[in-house]
Amino acid sequence: MPFHVRDEETDTLVRELARREGVGLTEAVKLAVKDRLEQKNEAVARKLAAMRAISDDLAKLPRTGLKADKAF
Repeated sequence: MPFHVRDEETDTLVRELARREGVGLTEAVKLAVKDRLEQKNEAVARKLAAMRAISDDLAKLPRTGLKADKAF
């Protein structure tokens, strides 16, 4: 499956990564994409953990039994 990079800066970066890692260009692209996806997944996991912590804190608050005043 062909994949052509026409951007000179991207080509240079991929070649630099391949040289530093001692791998071919395809493997360098794979490494870079996997790394970026892992970073994104970790960021989402951190945000979800923060949201769960807030939700847990709110769930601990006592219930008043009062109805919300929608007109307010």
